[in-house]
Amino acid sequence: MKSQKIIETSDGSHTIYVPELDEHYHSVHGAVQESEHIYIRSGYDRINCNPLRIFEVGFGTGLNALLTATRAIHDDREVYYTSLEKYPLGTDILNSLNYHEFAGSSGRKIFDLIHMSPWGTMNLIEGKFHLMKVEADMAGYTPDFPVDLVYFDAFGPDKQPSMWTEEIFSRIAGKMKSGSILVTYSSKGEVKRKLRTAGFEVKLLPGPPGKKEFICAKKN
Repeated sequence: MKSQKIIETSDGSHTIYVPELDEHYHSVHGAVQESEHIYIRSGYDRINCNPLRIFEVGFGTGLNALLTATRAIHDDREVYYTSLEKYPLGTDILNSLNYHEFAGSSGRKIFDLIHMSPWGTMNLIEGKFHLMKVEADMAGYTPDFPVDLVYFDAFGPDKQPSMWTEEIFSRIAGKMKSGSILVTYSSKGEVKRKLRTAGFEVKLLPGPPGKKEFICAKKN
Protein backbone atom coordinates (compact mmCIF):
# COMPACT_ATOMS: atom_id res chain seq x y z
CA MET A 1 0.00 0.00 0.00
CA LYS A 2 1.35 3.43 -0.93
CA SER A 3 0.72 6.97 0.34
CA GLN A 4 -0.25 5.85 3.84
CA LYS A 5 -1.04 8.67 6.25
CA ILE A 6 -1.25 8.54 10.04
CA ILE A 7 -4.46 10.05 11.45
CA GLU A 8 -5.28 10.77 15.10
CA THR A 9 -8.68 9.31 16.02
CA SER A 10 -11.22 10.58 18.55
CA ASP A 11 -9.72 8.68 21.51
CA GLY A 12 -6.24 10.04 20.77
CA SER A 13 -4.91 6.82 19.25
CA HIS A 14 -3.71 6.60 15.67
CA THR A 15 -5.07 4.98 12.57
CA ILE A 16 -3.69 4.84 9.04
CA TYR A 17 -5.50 6.20 6.01
CA VAL A 18 -4.97 4.52 2.62
CA PRO A 19 -5.97 6.93 -0.18
CA GLU A 20 -6.00 4.22 -2.90
CA LEU A 21 -8.79 2.43 -1.05
CA ASP A 22 -10.26 5.49 0.67
CA GLU A 23 -10.13 3.34 3.81
CA HIS A 24 -8.75 3.51 7.35
CA TYR A 25 -7.11 0.64 9.21
CA HIS A 26 -9.17 1.43 12.32
CA SER A 27 -12.16 3.56 13.27
CA VAL A 28 -11.64 7.33 13.14
CA HIS A 29 -13.97 7.46 16.17
CA GLY A 30 -11.31 5.75 18.29
CA ALA A 31 -8.92 3.04 17.11
CA VAL A 32 -8.04 1.59 20.51
CA GLN A 33 -11.58 1.73 21.90
CA GLU A 34 -12.89 -0.02 18.76
CA SER A 35 -10.34 -2.82 19.07
CA GLU A 36 -10.99 -3.27 22.80
CA HIS A 37 -14.77 -3.24 22.34
CA ILE A 38 -14.97 -5.68 19.42
CA TYR A 39 -11.98 -7.98 19.69
CA ILE A 40 -11.07 -8.00 23.38
CA ARG A 41 -14.37 -7.65 25.26
CA SER A 42 -16.54 -9.42 22.67
CA GLY A 43 -13.96 -12.00 21.60
CA TYR A 44 -11.10 -12.70 24.02
CA ASP A 45 -13.29 -12.26 27.12
CA ARG A 46 -16.01 -14.62 25.78
CA ILE A 47 -13.75 -17.64 25.28
CA ASN A 48 -12.73 -19.45 28.44
CA CYS A 49 -10.27 -22.02 27.10
CA ASN A 50 -6.65 -21.96 28.20
CA PRO A 51 -4.54 -22.21 26.12
CA LEU A 52 -6.40 -19.98 23.67
CA ARG A 53 -5.70 -20.20 19.93
CA ILE A 54 -6.50 -17.04 18.01
CA PHE A 55 -6.48 -16.60 14.24
CA GLU A 56 -6.50 -13.05 12.90
CA VAL A 57 -7.23 -12.06 9.32
CA GLY A 58 -5.54 -8.70 8.85
CA PHE A 59 -2.52 -8.12 11.14
CA GLY A 60 -2.25 -4.52 9.90
CA THR A 61 -0.78 -2.24 12.55
CA GLY A 62 -0.60 -4.99 15.17
CA LEU A 63 -3.06 -3.16 17.43
CA ASN A 64 -5.26 -6.20 18.10
CA ALA A 65 -2.18 -8.31 18.80
CA LEU A 66 -0.81 -5.69 21.21
CA LEU A 67 -4.03 -5.37 23.21
CA THR A 68 -4.47 -9.15 23.30
CA ALA A 69 -0.88 -9.64 24.42
CA THR A 70 -1.11 -7.13 27.26
CA ARG A 71 -4.35 -8.73 28.47
CA ALA A 72 -2.99 -12.27 28.20
CA ILE A 73 0.18 -11.31 30.10
CA HIS A 74 -1.90 -9.64 32.82
CA ASP A 75 -4.17 -12.72 33.01
CA ASP A 76 -1.23 -15.17 32.94
CA ARG A 77 -3.11 -16.85 30.09
CA GLU A 78 -1.44 -18.99 27.46
CA VAL A 79 -2.27 -17.64 24.00
CA TYR A 80 -1.14 -18.79 20.56
CA TYR A 81 -1.90 -15.96 18.14
CA THR A 82 -1.52 -16.45 14.38
CA SER A 83 -2.08 -13.40 12.19
CA LEU A 84 -2.25 -13.14 8.41
CA GLU A 85 -1.15 -10.09 6.45
CA LYS A 86 -0.70 -9.74 2.69
CA TYR A 87 0.84 -6.25 2.82
CA PRO A 88 3.05 -5.78 5.92
CA LEU A 89 3.58 -2.17 6.94
CA GLY A 90 7.03 -0.59 6.88
CA THR A 91 9.10 0.03 9.98
CA ASP A 92 8.96 3.82 9.63
CA ILE A 93 5.19 4.05 9.82
CA LEU A 94 4.96 1.40 12.57
CA ASN A 95 7.45 3.31 14.72
CA SER A 96 5.31 6.44 14.36
CA LEU A 97 2.16 4.83 15.83
CA ASN A 98 1.24 5.63 19.44
CA TYR A 99 -0.57 2.42 20.47
CA HIS A 100 1.97 1.65 23.18
CA GLU A 101 0.68 4.69 25.09
CA PHE A 102 -2.64 2.85 25.56
CA ALA A 103 -1.16 -0.50 26.58
CA GLY A 104 0.28 0.09 30.04
CA SER A 105 3.83 0.54 31.31
CA SER A 106 5.18 -2.32 29.20
CA GLY A 107 3.28 -1.27 26.07
CA ARG A 108 6.32 0.04 24.21
CA LYS A 109 8.32 -3.10 24.92
CA ILE A 110 5.54 -5.47 23.85
CA PHE A 111 4.72 -3.44 20.73
CA ASP A 112 8.38 -3.56 19.67
CA LEU A 113 8.68 -7.29 20.40
CA ILE A 114 5.56 -7.96 18.30
CA HIS A 115 6.92 -6.08 15.30
CA MET A 116 10.50 -7.33 15.62
CA SER A 117 9.46 -10.96 15.86
CA PRO A 118 10.35 -12.97 12.74
CA TRP A 119 7.63 -13.76 10.22
CA GLY A 120 6.63 -17.34 9.56
CA THR A 121 7.49 -18.85 12.95
CA MET A 122 5.70 -19.00 16.31
CA ASN A 123 7.59 -16.73 18.71
CA LEU A 124 7.25 -16.29 22.47
CA ILE A 125 6.70 -12.56 22.93
CA GLU A 126 6.26 -12.17 26.70
CA GLY A 127 4.71 -14.19 29.50
CA LYS A 128 2.71 -16.96 27.80
CA PHE A 129 1.77 -14.98 24.69
CA HIS A 130 3.03 -16.55 21.46
CA LEU A 131 2.76 -14.90 18.04
CA MET A 132 3.18 -16.09 14.47
CA LYS A 133 2.86 -13.51 11.70
CA VAL A 134 2.18 -14.98 8.27
CA GLU A 135 2.73 -12.99 5.08
CA ALA A 136 0.08 -14.46 2.81
CA ASP A 137 -3.20 -13.87 1.03
CA MET A 138 -6.24 -15.37 2.75
CA ALA A 139 -7.57 -16.35 -0.66
CA GLY A 140 -4.93 -19.08 -0.78
CA TYR A 141 -4.42 -19.86 2.92
CA THR A 142 -6.00 -22.37 5.27
CA PRO A 143 -5.06 -22.57 8.96
CA ASP A 144 -3.38 -25.88 9.80
CA PHE A 145 -4.22 -25.65 13.50
CA PRO A 146 -7.39 -25.67 15.65
CA VAL A 147 -8.92 -22.21 16.12
CA ASP A 148 -10.84 -21.06 19.21
CA LEU A 149 -11.30 -17.41 18.28
CA VAL A 150 -11.15 -15.47 15.01
CA TYR A 151 -10.46 -11.76 14.68
CA PHE A 152 -11.70 -10.98 11.16
CA ASP A 153 -10.21 -7.52 10.56
CA ALA A 154 -9.63 -7.26 6.81
CA PHE A 155 -10.49 -4.11 4.89
CA GLY A 156 -14.25 -3.85 4.33
CA PRO A 157 -16.17 -6.07 1.90
CA ASP A 158 -16.81 -3.09 -0.38
CA LYS A 159 -13.03 -2.49 -0.61
CA GLN A 160 -11.71 -6.07 -0.61
CA PRO A 161 -14.64 -8.34 -1.56
CA SER A 162 -12.31 -11.28 -2.23
CA MET A 163 -11.58 -11.45 1.51
CA TRP A 164 -15.22 -11.80 2.54
CA THR A 165 -16.35 -14.89 0.65
CA GLU A 166 -18.39 -17.84 1.81
CA GLU A 167 -15.51 -20.08 0.73
CA ILE A 168 -13.06 -18.30 3.04
CA PHE A 169 -15.48 -18.35 5.96
CA SER A 170 -16.08 -22.08 5.35
CA ARG A 171 -12.34 -22.83 5.36
CA ILE A 172 -11.91 -21.01 8.65
CA ALA A 173 -15.02 -22.67 10.12
CA GLY A 174 -13.53 -26.05 9.26
CA LYS A 175 -10.80 -25.40 11.83
CA MET A 176 -13.18 -24.26 14.58
CA LYS A 177 -14.99 -26.46 17.09
CA SER A 178 -18.59 -25.89 18.15
CA GLY A 179 -18.86 -22.83 20.39
CA SER A 180 -15.81 -21.08 18.97
CA ILE A 181 -16.29 -17.41 18.06
CA LEU A 182 -15.58 -15.12 15.10
CA VAL A 183 -15.79 -11.37 15.64
CA THR A 184 -15.58 -8.63 13.05
CA TYR A 185 -16.34 -4.93 12.91
CA SER A 186 -18.61 -5.48 9.89
CA SER A 187 -22.39 -5.63 10.23
CA LYS A 188 -23.28 -6.00 6.55
CA GLY A 189 -26.15 -8.28 5.59
CA GLU A 190 -24.09 -10.09 2.95
CA VAL A 191 -21.45 -10.95 5.56
CA LYS A 192 -24.11 -12.29 7.94
CA ARG A 193 -25.60 -14.46 5.19
CA LYS A 194 -22.23 -15.91 4.19
CA LEU A 195 -21.32 -16.68 7.80
CA ARG A 196 -24.63 -18.46 8.37
CA THR A 197 -24.11 -20.54 5.22
CA ALA A 198 -20.60 -21.40 6.48
CA GLY A 199 -22.04 -22.83 9.71
CA PHE A 200 -22.19 -19.93 12.16
CA GLU A 201 -24.93 -18.61 14.42
CA VAL A 202 -24.74 -14.87 13.79
CA LYS A 203 -25.67 -12.07 16.18
CA LEU A 204 -25.34 -8.32 16.01
CA LEU A 205 -23.96 -6.68 19.15
CA PRO A 206 -23.97 -2.96 20.04
CA GLY A 207 -20.95 -1.29 18.51
CA PRO A 208 -18.30 1.07 19.84
CA PRO A 209 -18.61 4.86 19.40
CA GLY A 210 -19.35 5.71 15.77
CA LYS A 211 -20.67 2.24 14.94
CA LYS A 212 -24.18 1.02 15.63
CA GLU A 213 -23.55 -2.74 15.50
CA PHE A 214 -20.99 -5.42 14.67
CA ILE A 215 -21.03 -9.17 14.08
CA CYS A 216 -20.29 -11.81 16.68
CA ALA A 217 -20.64 -15.29 15.14
CA LYS A 218 -20.58 -18.61 17.02
CA LYS A 219 -19.60 -21.82 15.28
CA ASN A 220 -22.51 -24.31 15.34
